[in-house]
Amino acid sequence: MVRNLILSGGIGHPFADLAQALADLLREIDVASEITEDIEGGLASLAGGEFRLLTVYALRWRMLTGDKYAPHREKWAFSLSQNGRRNLAEFVTRGGGLLALHTAAICFDDWPQWKDLLGGAWVWGRSAHLPLGPIRVSATPASNFITAGVETFALRDEVYGNLDLTPDVEPLLVGSDSGGTWPVLWTRQAGAGRVVTDLLGHDRATIEQAVHRRILTRSVQWLLMPEGQTSS
Repeated sequence: MVRNLILSGGIGHPFADLAQALADLLREIDVASEITEDIEGGLASLAGGEFRLLTVYALRWRMLTGDKYAPHREKWAFSLSQNGRRNLAEFVTRGGGLLALHTAAICFDDWPQWKDLLGGAWVWGRSAHLPLGPIRVSATPASNFITAGVETFALRDEVYGNLDLTPDVEPLLVGSDSGGTWPVLWTRQAGAGRVVTDLLGHDRATIEQAVHRRILTRSVQWLLMPEGQTSS
């Protein structure tokens, strides 16, 4: 069974429930997940070679500004160490798979390479989303195993807008709400490794929505494919 490390924890989302929902889903395709809120410890464990997949499903950033975050800073404010950065980057570029879900794009805000790995990052003062509510998600014309045959579907989630995207991002899915339409899923190659950035996933219902379940399953299958293979 393939092993997956899920980095979890943070504010504003039921991360323990979310991580378990994802772990339950992936077990159906023979992926066993270990869940931890210890970001540094988890990344250090990647060097042992036991994990083939890393999932970041957390909200950990420096929380430098904003009175609303003051009550949470002591527990949740976070800056990834140099060792943590190296462990994460080397895991992916040497052939590991990285699944970045929802709030992952907000994480590690003082590490520029994180944006390069994911293909995009949240920008405080520019990026935003409307309150949790109904959205529509559609596949783009870009061809990929993950979204092949996916028709437009609806769910209750958040659409992140105005992220800082790298120029080479080619969205596979876009999400629409009353505020506009924005990329919500794309893939990346990072050295010998692969990355899927999926900005959906605010709560358990979004993980268990039928079409998104299929997309998540395919995303992990794509991440674990041998180098050079693009479909099953």
